[in-house]
Amino acid sequence: MAVNKREFKKYADALGASVIEEMIHYYYNVEGVDKDKIAKGMETVLGAVAKAKNNANVFFDRGARSFESLEDYSKAKRAFFRQLFKKIENEFDAEVNEGIKLFNEAIPENVRIQNKAIAAE
Repeated sequence: MAVNKREFKKYADALGASVIEEMIHYYYNVEGVDKDKIAKGMETVLGAVAKAKNNANVFFDRGARSFESLEDYSKAKRAFFRQLFKKIENEFDAEVNEGIKLFNEAIPENVRIQNKAIAAE
């Protein structure tokens, strides 16, 4: 899990770019792929990245004065962000996996068998 908002956004960008790059490679270089499904998968992944980065732009809505001590404020703020980013990351992962599932459905069976054989070596 990312340490802060900036790191989380970098993580989302890097993961999304990596997945999209692989999808584009298959889209243009492999014969017999279902280009519509790959495009739908890319759309899903790009949407997941944008949504995750947008949802990360949240601030803790309570000030330090509403707590008895600064320590209580820090604990509450830390707990809020941990819970928030865990939720955002789970949603992000689920949406990216949905896009990858669409991508895998678009690849012809013979290419999948070749990929499994290469990965087993």
